[in-house]
Amino acid sequence: MFKHILVPVEGSGTALLAIEKAVALAGAFSSKITVINVVDFYPFVGVGADYAFGQAEYMAAATAGAQKALNEAHAAVIAAGLPCAQRVIEGHVVHEGILDAATSEAADLIIMGSHGRHGIEKLLLGSVTQRVLSHTTLPVLVVRG
Repeated sequence: MFKHILVPVEGSGTALLAIEKAVALAGAFSSKITVINVVDFYPFVGVGADYAFGQAEYMAAATAGAQKALNEAHAAVIAAGLPCAQRVIEGHVVHEGILDAATSEAADLIIMGSHGRHGIEKLLLGSVTQRVLSHTTLPVLVVRG
């Protein structure tokens, strides 16, 4: 039924729960899993001389963090004996990076975690999962943390 499952990860426990669900489904359907991490390459609002210096440091740290999260997820999938690819996606809007990756990877299912934030915390931090759900026609399995 599902041949290619896309799992966005950011290093949280909720993302690892999503990996567990992806492994279970991929095992049942003989699916391939691709794990991704979207790095926002433009997190700074201001511009000026300090921007370029801060940007380089930020990108180095963000890419290292992304690679760590991807390696952990990749290892879990490989340990289950399933095929897995991993990619760092650079994009300004995280949910768009996820959706673009789903298209370019020809995924037919997205499995992602949701932290279950409510109230002011959700208002301030937003919900990448909610935005993915609102902008895709693919099935999405949401794993609550």
